[in-house]
Amino acid sequence: MPDQRPDSGVLFAKDNKRSEKSPDYSGEIAIDLRNLTAVRQEGGLHIFRLSGWKRQGRSGKTFLSIAVDRYEKRDEAPQPKPKPQTDEDDFSF
Repeated sequence: MPDQRPDSGVLFAKDNKRSEKSPDYSGEIAIDLRNLTAVRQEGGLHIFRLSGWKRQGRSGKTFLSIAVDRYEKRDEAPQPKPKPQTDEDDFSF
């Protein structure tokens, strides 16, 4: 797949299905596995949220452009910034 960007891919409609069980769309997605910290994990599985956009290629054929949306941890409260230490902190009154 030319110009493949991390966490993106495409799905093309299948014109000639071999059977009722054949997929309606097929394609590829390139997932950057080096940073799995922003991926939800449940029961030993890595859960990826996908987004898709209907596009039209130069040939006029419609396809789905897909992307992986990385999860952000929302259950953790933001950590307060440490107070800068001043010379006054060295003295107790």
